[in-house]
Amino acid sequence: MISRLPVTIRSAFWLAPVLAALLLLAGGCATAQPRSYQAIKNQHPATLESEKTKGSGALPEAKVPARLSLRQAVGLALDHSPDQEIALARIRQSEALVDQALAAFWPVIRAQGSYQRGDAPSAYLFSTIDQRTLGNNVNFNQPGTFQNFEAALQAQWNLYRGGRDLLRRRMAATGLQISRLDRQSVENALVASVIQAFYNGLAARDFAKIAGQSQKTVEAQLRSMRLRFQAGGALKADVLSLEVRLAQAQEERVRAENQHRLALAALANLMGADPDSQFALDDGDSPQAKTPEAYRDGLAMALELRPELKSARRQVERAAMAVDQARAGYLPTLDAQGKVYLDAPTPGQFEGENTNWVAGLTLNWDLFTGMSTDAQVRAAAANLERMLAVDRKTTRQVQLEVKSAYLNLTAAQARCRVSQASLASADQSLILVQRQFDGGAATVTRYLEAELDLTRARQRAAAARYDKTKATADIARSLGLWARREESRHAR
Repeated sequence: MISRLPVTIRSAFWLAPVLAALLLLAGGCATAQPRSYQAIKNQHPATLESEKTKGSGALPEAKVPARLSLRQAVGLALDHSPDQEIALARIRQSEALVDQALAAFWPVIRAQGSYQRGDAPSAYLFSTIDQRTLGNNVNFNQPGTFQNFEAALQAQWNLYRGGRDLLRRRMAATGLQISRLDRQSVENALVASVIQAFYNGLAARDFAKIAGQSQKTVEAQLRSMRLRFQAGGALKADVLSLEVRLAQAQEERVRAENQHRLALAALANLMGADPDSQFALDDGDSPQAKTPEAYRDGLAMALELRPELKSARRQVERAAMAVDQARAGYLPTLDAQGKVYLDAPTPGQFEGENTNWVAGLTLNWDLFTGMSTDAQVRAAAANLERMLAVDRKTTRQVQLEVKSAYLNLTAAQARCRVSQASLASADQSLILVQRQFDGGAATVTRYLEAELDLTRARQRAAAARYDKTKATADIARSLGLWARREESRHAR
């Protein structure tokens, strides 16, 4: 077939693998040059937000609406958080490793090209024989100079490797499962963090409102006291006491507003948005997760659903496969090899009838490796013991988290009840003291104490209300309910 082609085409057939090798070598040298961070980011424009941030290396940022609900905050975090990008990249890496492990079951086919020139008797003999040009009267001691062009197609197929390739494929598939479980762990923790940050923002907003109300109350009372002082019905000390309390109320308002801004910035950061984003929180919805009321039922659910536990168990399975893979080093390997090639003094002399082929089987069995195989088996066994210990530790950690979450909810419910009762009592107390103070039966010090008690009671009631909601959400996190399952993700 090749002999029927023109000389130029036959030469190109031989030169093709050589040129390809040279091009790959040149490309490898080009990519071996050091690349800057800026150059790398410019090669991946899909990760940039817009022309405004082009070249800055910024990830796509979430666009936060003017009024943000909890459901919107969770959705933005799941779509734009860098933690999600990291988890997805790990999944893609694991998928590539699975494909790489599957490649071991396919033959390797390579094109080869070579050129030789010399006067070595052995090389002269073999090259001229393969060229079909060996003369009758050849002085093998002084054969003279020869040159040989060779174009070849070689195939190699592993037939047996002690099961190592199969184990490697299973380990890669298990690694992909672990990467997906790690993503579920990221989602579970991310959603819980967003809920915590969202309600921290609501609590800080309420604190700022309470501090503002306290400031207005003290300001109104200070104006009244100044009028009474000018009329001779109050002491200067009473005016000074109210002025001091007003300064404290102003300081508390400023501190609460600052905490509110910090809480919003932390929430924006979790959502993958600019921390300087301006938005307000909408408290119309609440976390939706059905959790068992009893701790034991919750623990049973957590032991079944928590992705960290599933990941630890997959790690144990993969470590056990690694032990079997290391032990396979004691077994032989069997490879099938084949080669079809042409030899000629010049590329233009390639002829189809001079085609050579070689095929055979190669058995390799390492009888002594300097105890390296034994060391690999011991290392793999030690890693299996470590994974078993990690599994036990993870199980205990999950149990502790579930127990802590249920106890925290019980404590938050108790604080909520107590704070509501304290708020009602402080509100009635201030009303009574206000009447007594207006009638001259109570001192300004007593009035300030009652006003401060009411402010503190309002703050505790707000904090307890949001702590109860956050504690409920934390139970869902400890059970692994905030992680989206693979089946629900595919259904979407």
